[in-house]
Amino acid sequence: MIEMRVAGIALDAITRSPIVLLKDGSDRRALPIYIGQEQAKAIIGALERHNPPPRPLTHDLLNNLLETWEMQLDRVIIHSLQDNTFYAVLCIHQGEIKKEIDCRPSDAIALALRTNSPIWVMEEVVADASIPVDREADEEERKAFRDFISNLRPEDFIERGTSSSSEQ
Repeated sequence: MIEMRVAGIALDAITRSPIVLLKDGSDRRALPIYIGQEQAKAIIGALERHNPPPRPLTHDLLNNLLETWEMQLDRVIIHSLQDNTFYAVLCIHQGEIKKEIDCRPSDAIALALRTNSPIWVMEEVVADASIPVDREADEEERKAFRDFISNLRPEDFIERGTSSSSEQ
């Protein structure tokens, strides 16, 4: 799994649909997830740390429920992508009891932001749906790897018999 963070909300240039952008720790990969208008507002509100509304909205209500029942959101996991739909779970615990609750990624992200919980994405999902952010850095990394491989010799893989007994 890869821990990701919310980089922001964008709008699709053609459909004007909101997209939440998740980025990995190196800022090299971005995972765009199309979301609804209301979820975009909830995520933006959490990102910008708006004052809570006078009456709790859905994600604030969920957060209040977690706190009232002494439950903690450990993490959000976006675990699969099927037919262009992302799937996520909330990993919650209360004492020794741990549960995974099915959730839309947009709701999971909005709740994770309110609880300062990490957002994790399965590597297969990142591989299938992410977009490169820094193509030049990706190409440089590929070139360095190709150079490294092309300079390897069979003897580089032979273990030398010169190691001391303290290293074994």
